[in-house]
Amino acid sequence: MADLQIHDVLIIGGGLVGASLALALDRAGVAATLLEATPPAAMPEVFDQRNLSFAEATVNALGALGVMARLRRAPGEIRRIHISRAGDFGQACLRASDFGRTAFGRVVVARDLGEALEAGLAEAGTITRLRPLRFLGFDEGRDAGLQHVRVAGAEGERVLAARLVVAADGADSQVRRAAGIGADTHDYGQRLFVAKLRTQQAPDGTAYERLGDAGPTALLPRGDGSYGLVHGVATDEADRVAALGARDFLARVQDTFGWRAGRFLEVGERSAYPAQRVVAARTTARRVVLVGNAAQALHPIGAQGFNLGLRDALTLAELLGGADDPGAAALLDAYVRRRQEDRRRTLAFSDGLARITANPAPLLRPLRSFGLTALGAVPALQSMLAGGAMGYRGDVPALCRGAGA
Repeated sequence: MADLQIHDVLIIGGGLVGASLALALDRAGVAATLLEATPPAAMPEVFDQRNLSFAEATVNALGALGVMARLRRAPGEIRRIHISRAGDFGQACLRASDFGRTAFGRVVVARDLGEALEAGLAEAGTITRLRPLRFLGFDEGRDAGLQHVRVAGAEGERVLAARLVVAADGADSQVRRAAGIGADTHDYGQRLFVAKLRTQQAPDGTAYERLGDAGPTALLPRGDGSYGLVHGVATDEADRVAALGARDFLARVQDTFGWRAGRFLEVGERSAYPAQRVVAARTTARRVVLVGNAAQALHPIGAQGFNLGLRDALTLAELLGGADDPGAAALLDAYVRRRQEDRRRTLAFSDGLARITANPAPLLRPLRSFGLTALGAVPALQSMLAGGAMGYRGDVPALCRGAGA
């Protein structure tokens, strides 16, 4: 193993967060290696037709990394957020103009983001890409200053060495498991159907969140004149809903959502995902750090998941810039400290919102109604929610604040 090549930073997983981290490290002048299971001619499965709601902080950061400029379609603007719940009175509407903003954030199709990230990676000068390779596990006990990683590809198994291994391989992270880090998993008992939706009234910049016993039904204003739909159903109903034809599915969603956005005319191809919460017991191990869904996968209510994961990646990139040893224990401790407040508050917000809004208990209805009414009337409450929606919780990375852009 004398000729074993040593990688400073080995990112395992080339999805949304892993690719973003690679670009941020390239910008910071840090040499990184991206290990991807997908071959060069293909795109990762996560680059699909899901609609991502970018917080303002995310827009700032991806703008600085050149990603926003590479999007092939203009994103939709979220200028208002409308929140209501079926069966409860009261509603809330937050307006970006009330906070001195033109928009809270943008709506981008995951596929479009993936293509923009791919274009950025193709132009990056300090990123090495190893693909297709699969992570198999760690070889422990060789050298305290390195992690030895077993991988497999078309030519069989081999071993890589890295000063820091970054787990960006999703909620079912093999790296997390191999590092001996446990995770708490909660199934919300919901299946989320995702599709493109065309309505009689064109989107006007309003993002709708219609809450209910079986989960949220959300409409996100896309840049192509359609909405991105997320429709939650109870798991035991999911197969029946999946079997519905387009007309019956539209009727179901219209009945659940109401007529705030006008008549629903057409729905595109549907995909369905289980709503689960997976939270790692810790986010670091010896020369290993977890980011994105490998660290925490959230219920999509409130659109926090990718935004939180990107802040993980950008914070790590800041700390690695100029570091002598990217896997040093002190550096990883600093990462944990910097991410602690944002992670804790965002996890609590997402989980609390998912649980309380879907709870059918009659006693909760007046409390939720009071909360929605108060949110619509109390500026201080609106400011707290808006700040989180725009991605400003805890120690925010510089690129998210627009610094150094």
